[in-house]
Amino acid sequence: MIITRSPLRVSLGGGGTDLPSYSREHGGFLIAGAIDKYVYINIHPRFVDGFLLKYSHLEEVSTIDQIKHPIIREALRAVGIQERNLEITCMADIPAGTGLGSSGSFTTALLKALHTCKKQLIRPRELAEQACHVEIDILREPIGKQDQYIAAYGGITCFEFARDGTVTATPLVVTEETLFNLEDNLLLFFTGYSRSASTILKEQDDMCRRSDSEMTKNLHLIKELGMCSRLALEKGDVSEFGRLMNVHWEHKKRRSAEMSNGMIDEWYDFAMANGAVGGKLIGAGGGGFLMFYAAEKTRLRHAMREKGLKEVRFRFDFEGTQIISHS
Repeated sequence: MIITRSPLRVSLGGGGTDLPSYSREHGGFLIAGAIDKYVYINIHPRFVDGFLLKYSHLEEVSTIDQIKHPIIREALRAVGIQERNLEITCMADIPAGTGLGSSGSFTTALLKALHTCKKQLIRPRELAEQACHVEIDILREPIGKQDQYIAAYGGITCFEFARDGTVTATPLVVTEETLFNLEDNLLLFFTGYSRSASTILKEQDDMCRRSDSEMTKNLHLIKELGMCSRLALEKGDVSEFGRLMNVHWEHKKRRSAEMSNGMIDEWYDFAMANGAVGGKLIGAGGGGFLMFYAAEKTRLRHAMREKGLKEVRFRFDFEGTQIISHS
């Protein structure tokens, strides 16, 4: 039996500039933080032939070609799995469609487990690139490379996306005090909405491909804000980081009419009036989690609880995608 886990993530600045339609023309930059909420993959051989797949659905099929789950099917092909008697089970701490990069985490955890099946070592960069290849090149998902890379590497990491498609990963250089400040004062609240990111990301991707001037200008500014966030955090100025989150959210909302809604706006404004310095919706938008940097975290917690939002407490993960059991 093989069990792997891959961390989910929060974006700390520059999110959206990793879309290839933008980064291949202008270069992208963002900061992401892996968190201690995970996607788990369990693989073990069956006594009988055939694949048994357990995720949000149940599949039992004879061949790879019959598998309906696109990522599982293409990952098996990409790794060159010859076995035809595997049971693959997926579990997660947080549901999919909530903006925490679960698809990239699922893909990296699955690929890590499949390579382990073949007794192959795969390093974080190779793992991230293979996950991107499966999701972006083969399945043609309108997504960027952030989720796969931060899941593979872990930590709080700065990513530069070059015009030639290469990615440079650099750990954010922060003091222990700044790290503890972030972990203590970044608060995550579930909106109650789950959604597929594909619709919103496809709209942004299409606009970038058409060289839409407003979208390009918006992403230029988001990239600049990401770089400013890096400087603020590396200087230990967490209040400035919180302020930049608010600026980021105001500009992020302009990318799509589907980015927010009346209820999310109401919750956001209520949080800002009750102890938040800044915040934003995590992920592509339309639902998922609101994250705030709090000046008064106890007050903010009580206020959001009054509104019926569930808080998910977290710490950062510095291990990335890992094998946690192999027997």
